[in-house]
Amino acid sequence: MTQPSTFAADDDLPKVPLPTLAASVDRFLEWCAPLLTPDEYARTEDAARELLVPGGTAEILQADLERFDASAHSWLDEFWPSRYLGRRDRIALNANFFFQFGPGTPDQCLRAAELATAALGHKADLDAGTFPPLSTRGGAQSMDQSRHVFSTTRIPGAEQDTVRTPYSDAWPGPSAERHVVVLSRGRIHRLDVVGPDGALHTVDEIAQALREIRDAHRDRTPLTESVGSLTTMARAGWAATRDRLTGLDPANAAGVDVVERALFAICLDDEPPAGPGGPDVTDAETRAARTLLAGDSGNRWFDKALSIVVLPDGTAGVNIEHCELDGTTVLTLVDAMFAEPVTVHAGRANARAQGTPGHAELAWVLDDDLRATVHRAHDEFAAFLGATATALVGFDDFGASDAKALGCSPDAFVQACYQVAHRRAKGVTGATYESIATRQFRRGRTEAMRVITPEMVAFVDTMQDPQASDDDRVATFRAAADAHVARARQCQQGDAPEQHLWELEWVQRRRGAGLGATEPLAVFDSPGWTIMRDDRLSTSSAPSVNIRWFGFGSTGSRCIGVAYVLLPDRLAVHLSTPAEAAEGMHAFARELRAAVTELRGLLS
Repeated sequence: MTQPSTFAADDDLPKVPLPTLAASVDRFLEWCAPLLTPDEYARTEDAARELLVPGGTAEILQADLERFDASAHSWLDEFWPSRYLGRRDRIALNANFFFQFGPGTPDQCLRAAELATAALGHKADLDAGTFPPLSTRGGAQSMDQSRHVFSTTRIPGAEQDTVRTPYSDAWPGPSAERHVVVLSRGRIHRLDVVGPDGALHTVDEIAQALREIRDAHRDRTPLTESVGSLTTMARAGWAATRDRLTGLDPANAAGVDVVERALFAICLDDEPPAGPGGPDVTDAETRAARTLLAGDSGNRWFDKALSIVVLPDGTAGVNIEHCELDGTTVLTLVDAMFAEPVTVHAGRANARAQGTPGHAELAWVLDDDLRATVHRAHDEFAAFLGATATALVGFDDFGASDAKALGCSPDAFVQACYQVAHRRAKGVTGATYESIATRQFRRGRTEAMRVITPEMVAFVDTMQDPQASDDDRVATFRAAADAHVARARQCQQGDAPEQHLWELEWVQRRRGAGLGATEPLAVFDSPGWTIMRDDRLSTSSAPSVNIRWFGFGSTGSRCIGVAYVLLPDRLAVHLSTPAEAAEGMHAFARELRAAVTELRGLLS
């Protein structure tokens, strides 16, 4: 039987369905209602119903979105660049996310060489179209994002960023680049891992080159010269600085070009940054997670889609730029890397002995103003990281199999525990975001799910009621779990309101004047819209046996970022929040452990 090409099914996948205005208004009111007072709901309902006025602004915008959808891969084709590339704050810590792998060799450079070889073995499979396309329940999944793992770099812009990536009009087909960039002690080096004839160097040869790069300098380069720190700046400031950097000297323009075209980055880190440890894991684990999340900014180029980060003891993972890649696509990469021995990946990439690969440090020409900017960027990001608290909560005695044995959805179980823990730690039930994958659609990415249903509120209330019986608690949990599963299914089917309404707002910004649709839409100032999107918990899962920890930053001043790895036999949770709210986060961690034990006992 002929193996289907990796990307063959993508154009035949169904399009993401475009909701009607009426459907999104009804769904929006349903979703925000549990978070609102009666007065807030009444004002929100009045504003939302204005969207349905015949011939009104919203109807004009919806008609334009329908026109766009008719000729596009998806009505979301403009939404994703606006959402990700349009953000103007720093992406380091705010947008990039990390995965930490399980243990491997403690030899830092050998570990990096093995991981690089495994990644390039996957690239060879993708380039040849021989990587089996993913499917679930018999249905094909979009593989489109896998085109943008290698040689993809986000480029800062004054008003909106762009992406430099293969499989684009400017760069047709897969990347044929032969080099990676290696960041060590604040310096950036080009390393040609692929020989002139297209054959990959051996693992040992790549490891030897990495040792030479690491050992060439025992001291970190001065903070004024670690240009990677510039990628931590807010986007418009970084865009202007990038122009100054590349315009100052041709060597700088050439260096930036080398970084941006590189297959990926390898970051050889020294000691992890200091950070507050959690009560459930060792401080060393917490510090390792922090360096994978943010690390020494001078030893990163946060705009690279893929950065493989390896610590001195061999602890390793990846830091991911989010604009073209969602977690599910990176899991595809990671699972492929670990699915077979490194020798198999090396063979797939035609690795052979060629001698130690060539490498050279990139030279930067900096004037006093740029040196000051680099130093300031480093210091400001160090302060930003210092103002962020993180913690890890590990459950080695509970996993998805245990939840299933209790007769419930594993995700519904942990999300219910998050709500109980948050109410007990902070005294409120607030807006909660959960990312839902939609890769069964053409160019499908994610849908925004809102976890708080009336049933979830009733369950948390019952758990807090000292007069409630255990039967009451179990009954309200079962209702909340059923509602959670039903809403997740709605999101998986593209039947969700938030991104649709948000895109109508973007359409008005882009083309409203030309459409004669400039009247402000009151719904976007309504209590329902602002409260529903004011995350108290921002959650996402990464279910892979190859992932030990997964993490990202919080999305607001009162938010706890909850990144979790839920496997049959374990649950690993990474938490982040502003340092000023750290006490609440640590209380949440303690209450989460108690909630898992309590709910497990109730359902047993």
